[in-house]
Amino acid sequence: MFNKNRMKYHFIAIGGSVMHNLALALHQQGHTITGSDDEIYDPARTFLQQAGLLPAREGWDPERIHQELDAVIVGMHAKADNPELLKAQALGLPVYSFPAFIYAHSQSQQRIVIAGSHGKTTITSMIMHVLRHYEHDFNYLVGARLEGFDTMVRLSPTAPVIVLEGDEYLTSPLDRRPKFLHYQPHIVVLSGIAWDHINAFPTYEGYKEQFALLLRTIAKNGALIYAAEDTEVQALVRQEDPAYHCIPYRAPHYSSDADGTTVQLEQRTYQLSVFGRHNLSNAAAAQQVCAQLGITAEAFWRAMEHFKGAAKRLEPIAEGKDRALFRDFAHAPSKVKASVSAMLERYPDRPLTAVLELHTFSSLNPDFLPQYAHTLAGVEEGIIYLNPQAMAKKGRPISAQEIHDAFQRTDLLVTQDIAEVVQALQQQEWPHRNLICMSSGNLGGLSMDEIGSFVGLTEKPT
Repeated sequence: MFNKNRMKYHFIAIGGSVMHNLALALHQQGHTITGSDDEIYDPARTFLQQAGLLPAREGWDPERIHQELDAVIVGMHAKADNPELLKAQALGLPVYSFPAFIYAHSQSQQRIVIAGSHGKTTITSMIMHVLRHYEHDFNYLVGARLEGFDTMVRLSPTAPVIVLEGDEYLTSPLDRRPKFLHYQPHIVVLSGIAWDHINAFPTYEGYKEQFALLLRTIAKNGALIYAAEDTEVQALVRQEDPAYHCIPYRAPHYSSDADGTTVQLEQRTYQLSVFGRHNLSNAAAAQQVCAQLGITAEAFWRAMEHFKGAAKRLEPIAEGKDRALFRDFAHAPSKVKASVSAMLERYPDRPLTAVLELHTFSSLNPDFLPQYAHTLAGVEEGIIYLNPQAMAKKGRPISAQEIHDAFQRTDLLVTQDIAEVVQALQQQEWPHRNLICMSSGNLGGLSMDEIGSFVGLTEKPT
């Protein structure tokens, strides 16, 4: 039903990051798309509006659900008692979560799932870049918009391969399993395990078990490509009795400075834009996947010389002779630590100022906060912005002392007032200093242009 016929799909919670991209991808194939949501923010709002898919009004209306629909696709943002969802169930319409829909669409394709607590988007985008560089036909699902790709989802019926960023978060209000358990992969990358999503997995053991369940879905004679330097991954691989091939990976030999990264491999050198041990390890994972698809190591690294990175993943915003501004999606402890380490490795002679927004359920949970211990080690000036809207939803305020104790630093500026963040940045002495802004939110509405003006930088590096 998914490959040839023009279908009518309705999206409940169409404003989600993947949901609106899936809607756009199906719309581009000629399917009829409708949708609903109780809140839609940019960039989803603009993209949906440009495609003529933005709902005429926000909110839920069961009148949007009718027998002429071929299927309803429901996002995690919806609730189990959503009136449109209840109407679809009453009419007996096929109801899919987006991962279940993507699996149904890709059963004839080789499925590659990129999983782990960190690095998923970067590894997926590296694979996509290399495949496109060599003009391979492939489908994909990735968690960020990438240069040269119109959407975050492609579902061509003719592509032989699909590359899927495998999210461990819950599937939908009707399905409390991790999304990646739907895909039944032939190849899995496991980049690392570090506790996250405490609201869904209140214990670390419960969180780790989800990855064990994923490995048990790998096809017989498939492949697990795993981070050999991650002790949690090593322990998980040792406890399994696989019917698939296990392929370890680790960061290649490299050197890094303010001009970029040089990789040394078999007496050849390659000049890359990405930097930091974490990103080089990500590249090694992507190389092993591409090897499974017939791309040699030498061809992979040549293509990687043209890779500029994924949006908001250690993304250079502006750079001058003696300072640089980067932004990063980092919010979980392992991601914060990796991003800070990469900045200090590339610019060892420049002090680093870091702004970190905490606004996720996990990051504002007192039981989870100690996971951030020492993640800002090496940062000279640290600013923690506690998103006030997220704090209000949480119900219990978190004190500056709790943040200081969790991060094991008493010198951090902790504030819910974005004006205090602005003032602190404006008072910094920026010559010979770098700034990294880490957030999976919107950093109090501050734009990168505004922040660049505080630093004295306005031009994005070439």
